[in-house]
Amino acid sequence: MTSSSVSMIGASKSVAPPNPDKAIRIERANDYPHEVWFFLACLIGLVAVFRLLSFVFSKLSKRNGRSSGDSEKGSSQPKAVMNIRNLPLALVNCYRVVAFRFTFDFGSYSLNLAEILLTMMYMAALFTWTFINTTNVSGGKLDASYWGNRAGVLIASQIPLITALGTKNNIISFITGVPYEKLNYLHRMAARVVFVLVWVHAGAKVTEDLDKTWLRCGILAVSSLTSLCIISVKPVRARAYEFFFYTHLVLVLLFLVGAYRHTEEFSYQTYIWPSFVIWGVDRIVRVIRLVVFNHTYFGFGSGLGTALDASAELLTPKCVRLTLKRPPHFKWTPGQIAYLITPGVSSLPFESHPFTIASYDSKMNVKDIVSSASSTDSGSNSNSTASYWKELVFLINVQEGLTKRLGEIASRKGSVKVYLDGPYGSSHNSNLHDAIILIAGGTGVSHTLPLLLDTIEGVQNGKSLCKRVTFIWCIRDSENVNWISSELAKALSITPDSLKVNVRIFVTGFSAPREYSKSPDVPDLGYDLSDAAPSSSSVECAQTPVSEKSIAIGLRSDNLLNNFATLAPFTSLTMAQGRPSLESLLREEAEETRGGSMWVTVCGSRSIASAVRKGLQFPISGPLTLLRGGADVTLQVESFGYA
Repeated sequence: MTSSSVSMIGASKSVAPPNPDKAIRIERANDYPHEVWFFLACLIGLVAVFRLLSFVFSKLSKRNGRSSGDSEKGSSQPKAVMNIRNLPLALVNCYRVVAFRFTFDFGSYSLNLAEILLTMMYMAALFTWTFINTTNVSGGKLDASYWGNRAGVLIASQIPLITALGTKNNIISFITGVPYEKLNYLHRMAARVVFVLVWVHAGAKVTEDLDKTWLRCGILAVSSLTSLCIISVKPVRARAYEFFFYTHLVLVLLFLVGAYRHTEEFSYQTYIWPSFVIWGVDRIVRVIRLVVFNHTYFGFGSGLGTALDASAELLTPKCVRLTLKRPPHFKWTPGQIAYLITPGVSSLPFESHPFTIASYDSKMNVKDIVSSASSTDSGSNSNSTASYWKELVFLINVQEGLTKRLGEIASRKGSVKVYLDGPYGSSHNSNLHDAIILIAGGTGVSHTLPLLLDTIEGVQNGKSLCKRVTFIWCIRDSENVNWISSELAKALSITPDSLKVNVRIFVTGFSAPREYSKSPDVPDLGYDLSDAAPSSSSVECAQTPVSEKSIAIGLRSDNLLNNFATLAPFTSLTMAQGRPSLESLLREEAEETRGGSMWVTVCGSRSIASAVRKGLQFPISGPLTLLRGGADVTLQVESFGYA
């Protein structure tokens, strides 16, 4: 054997043979995240298509005769007669009921079937693509080098999605039409699923040498995400929101920095840096809004923009009314929210908190509103009443932290400096419905009151098809009626004759729950009702014995009852003691709307939202009911009971 051949043999022994598994692992780690994103893109597109079809079918149903003009005729049709033309609308209503009105409670959490299904599909997608095809070339199944590395790449690929779902200005909301506050559940859900996958990835790397920088950065990312998931549970967010808010910012930053450096070692950082871009674009848009709506503070213009001094008034010990002048460029629709930044009250200068806008962006002339308010507000401030039609008004529930400090300022009738960021959220077009049911609990009336004002004005100018509005408000104390009593009386006084408005207020803090009575007797409360309202209006109280003092407080203190002397012929007020049977109420409303469309919106506690969902399940919104001429029911829930 020659020396040259010996040297060649030695060289061949010194070079390790190529690892056949490595090329396969890398190829699949590169391809599978793309496949997951293709699946998610199809899912997002499917949601957009469903929403579009629901909108189109609702439009077609109007064109085919299910309009306000046919609702009386439809109510007289025999229930047994089935109309096959209503089949598309029946299928849409069936989808609404199954997807959004069947809920499951998990302790303090409540999820509808659509949310559960999306969660399970997301989990199935990530874990399927993590653990499929993990048999190595030697035949060993579930090779940790396969699923461990792949889990890390899939985690990185989902970080931009989680970031986008958590921002207020995102493309997913634009495509699907789902407002960002509804997507926030998906933000938390995706983060929690990825959290589990993070520990799957970390478990496969327990034998790695910890002196490597990229590995220490990975440990930083894992610990940050773990801490973030712990403090983001509902009990912490509900009881210590400010702590969660600031800790969330710090931990997210640590997680992104750690994840970027960790993935950079393997050239997968391209999945991470888009998160910084998404977050930055959202912040830039919000800063632009701040400058536009608060430009006088920043030195632009003279005498224009929002008045930074917002007046704070303590209506009751647990409710603050914050009123500020509306910026000239600020437009909003009923049901939208705005973020308020109060440097003198917040713990940090640019801490922001969301509140529903309780006022309505009216097209009416402000002089007409003031003059009309003066004629209906017996002794009350007409300018304050008119502000619900022209200015920005917020009804804030006093709890802890910022709201508690606002309550202290309001008790002194002080003012606060406010930056305005918004509006956010979408608003349903209620002009297409024959009947509108507005249900609120406590300060949830901030959501329903502007919708009532919008409907009244829409009927006045001929833009709304609505014929009947039922306004249901559940309050714990009769004094709480003073939050909106003057504004409510003024709104009802200008209601056109073609619109029937029923106001039903339930005081829940003084008796055990009872069934609602549609035509209760009126007990003697110690004052004469004969001069308070014309015979065409009705003022009703509970059938069961009522605390004379509790009801009189709410009605007399703001002269709400006296204001009904100027009400329109088709308005009524019912003030009852106890909890309403929302299921019975909704069944009655749906029966009265046979042949037409009914829109229900609810804003309140989880129990109220659950009762409304239950009341609008089968058979009220079932396909057979729709085929037999039943009401087309649409439900919008603004609730605080989500995970």
